[in-house]
Amino acid sequence: MVEAGPVEPADGAGEVQDAGKPEKPEKAEGPAAAAEEPEERAAAKSDAKPELEAEAAPEPVVRLAKAVEPECEPEPEPEPAVEPVAVDRSAGRRRLKAALWPPRMSRGQLVVALLLFSLGLGLAIQVRSTNDHHSQLRGARQEDLVRILDELDSRQQRLQQEKAELEQSLAKLENSSNQAKEAQEQTRKKATELGVLAGTVKATGPGIVLTVDDPQGQVKADMLLDTLQELRAAGAEAIQINDVRVVVNTYFTDVSGGGVQIDGKKVSQPYRFTVVGNPQDLTPALNIPGGVVRTLESHQARATITQQQKVVVDALVDLKTPQYAKPASK
Repeated sequence: MVEAGPVEPADGAGEVQDAGKPEKPEKAEGPAAAAEEPEERAAAKSDAKPELEAEAAPEPVVRLAKAVEPECEPEPEPEPAVEPVAVDRSAGRRRLKAALWPPRMSRGQLVVALLLFSLGLGLAIQVRSTNDHHSQLRGARQEDLVRILDELDSRQQRLQQEKAELEQSLAKLENSSNQAKEAQEQTRKKATELGVLAGTVKATGPGIVLTVDDPQGQVKADMLLDTLQELRAAGAEAIQINDVRVVVNTYFTDVSGGGVQIDGKKVSQPYRFTVVGNPQDLTPALNIPGGVVRTLESHQARATITQQQKVVVDALVDLKTPQYAKPASK
């Protein structure tokens, strides 16, 4: 839109224009006045133009000012309205309740919870009883406190006396237990020794082996018995002839066809004596002049003695219960 700027008329032109121009009505205020203003300006221009041409006045210089129209900024598009989402609170509560109840606990967690509950309950009971006891003592009189202390002292003395008695009893029991153990050990040892003598237990130790060869068959039962007696006198502790164990009631008999029987068992030559004892005592006892070796040699038999650091007497006898003999009372 182009508006007419102010016109600078020549001399006399302004009077003609003022004379022919009707008086303008008072401008109305508001939007109505703004709408009527362009029409009045157009009417005034149309009335003034013939007059100016009639006067042949010089053409006024009209300065036109081009109104700079302000650039129209694009109106921002309205943002779409966001509809509020309805929140289902009851569904959230149900999910929370389903997650919390019933509680999902393993067996180990349940046991730990029960133990912690029991521990807490016990501590609470103990603290409460202690507080009750302290409150009772706090409110007690001096005479009552003295009496309680005397009772505690007496109780302590009784406990000390009981402790001393128990310690004495323990010492006696330990002594008796040691004595019983020692007695058992001695009994076991004695039984072993008696078993060796009775022929019910194997025996081992240093000794000798006496071998009697009788190719002529001149050795009789009495010769073997003399040899046994000589060995016992020299300190023999365990004796075995061939496979027969010699004990306190061992006996020798001659067989009619030749040979010797020991405890009812026939023993063939060579006769082999396995003896446990001191070799330094057994060998001289057999070799003395007029002793066992010389007697056997006089009957065409040959005796050989071998000393050994370890011989084993492993033949055993069956222990028989005496039919008539019984232990005598002291």
